[in-house]
Amino acid sequence: MTHIVLFHSILGLRPIEKQIAAQFEAAGHTVILPDLFGGQTAENYENAFAMRREINNDTIMKRATSAVDAAPATAILSGVSFGAALVGEFWSSRPQMPGALLFAGITEWMTPRRSEVKISAHIAKPDPFDDEDYFENWVNAADGPQIELYRYENAGHYFLDPSLPDYDAEAASLCMQRAKAFLAQF
Repeated sequence: MTHIVLFHSILGLRPIEKQIAAQFEAAGHTVILPDLFGGQTAENYENAFAMRREINNDTIMKRATSAVDAAPATAILSGVSFGAALVGEFWSSRPQMPGALLFAGITEWMTPRRSEVKISAHIAKPDPFDDEDYFENWVNAADGPQIELYRYENAGHYFLDPSLPDYDAEAASLCMQRAKAFLAQF
């Protein structure tokens, strides 16, 4: 089994990320789940973006770096939406990282690209924050890493979270099955 660093969404560390971590731990993985916002959460995206600005990027990055530094070099990096984007801040500096697991978002590509890295991304279709070309261009720019890009038709952006209007039970169940199967490879 593997170690995982799971970054929460822009809404803060909420029960859903703890539930995702618990599912991974029940499968035998070790999960580091940093609280990047120091206990603050938001109920909607508008308030969440304001909260992020208030906390400031330096503080968030210090907390994220501390979590990554505490993980083995072979840890899988994972994140939800904003948290998925954070993966891109670290994966270029982790040459032993075998994979990344992205929910409700993608990130900038690592430099250099490594063909042995496996990536599993789970995105709503359509996604309200990015147009379809964005995801197509991301896959086309991979140039090396092995990508599983799963799209969930007519699900909301953060379709895993039952406390949000985005929630889609069928998509959430299928996504978690796929995520656990992905992690079982390592």
